[in-house]
Amino acid sequence: MKKKTLFSLRSPYREQLEVIGYRFGSGRKALAIVGAMRGNEVQQMYVCSRMVQALKKLESEGKIAEDCEIMVIPCINYYSMNIGKRFWAMDNTDINRMFPGYNLGETTQRIADGVFSQLQGYEYGIQLASFYQPGIFLPHVKLMDTGFTDANIMKDFGLQFGIIRKPRPYDTTTLNYNWQVWETKAFSVYANATDEIDVKAADEAVNAILRFMDTRGIVSAKTPPGYVTLILNEGNTEQIQSESAGMFFRQAQIGKTVERGEVLGRIYDPFDGELVSEVRTPVSGTVYFAYNSPLINAKTVCFKIIK
Repeated sequence: MKKKTLFSLRSPYREQLEVIGYRFGSGRKALAIVGAMRGNEVQQMYVCSRMVQALKKLESEGKIAEDCEIMVIPCINYYSMNIGKRFWAMDNTDINRMFPGYNLGETTQRIADGVFSQLQGYEYGIQLASFYQPGIFLPHVKLMDTGFTDANIMKDFGLQFGIIRKPRPYDTTTLNYNWQVWETKAFSVYANATDEIDVKAADEAVNAILRFMDTRGIVSAKTPPGYVTLILNEGNTEQIQSESAGMFFRQAQIGKTVERGEVLGRIYDPFDGELVSEVRTPVSGTVYFAYNSPLINAKTVCFKIIK
């Protein structure tokens, strides 16, 4: 293992920001794994730290394929993580909306440029991703459909679901999208939690990534058997919004199979405790996202169902 500073940025108020990468093996750029780009992505950083430990062991046992280099970047934005903010602490911008970056631009543009210059040229890229709202996910892999990557590769992770997402205009400045434009086969892996550690889901994510690397001939690793992945378009999912604001109590767990009309959650008035709304599913299917904050606004996506 080689630990290297990939990008550094001086600050007048804090210690220098240093984005650290861990390299394993040598030769062609086979795979890059990126963790936390936002200050609340603790689970994503944790999964990457687990990957570092797993790859150290595989490297010591000679189980990384010859002529293969793997890089892991556990955290990019620890400035914000240290003070409990999701986005860049100084101007509240999102690093994952700044790619491919600009080395003469705003701070987050320069960070994106410095990091992306180190990530180009890898055959495969995996980002440990999070959702923009507080909630938990059924572990799954997602592909942004740019036309550059074969969706069937998602089966190599052995996760229950592989979801194909049509990029929207704001997606064109994300790492995943730009990785693909620069000819890296890029995937996003969702490992349930974001701002808390879910060890069981982290285990599943680590095994999925090792399974992927083993199938692709990058490492030789024994993992528990995975699922036969169901690949579907994001259009085959249903977003359910809250009708009212208030205190939110979730009834349905992620991974649960639900029937049309079933109650998924209830919303109560925060002052008098009266029930103000029930969240019911308009379709039958599997819950793969659930909002998990105690307070909710009206018209907030609180559940996602795979139909």
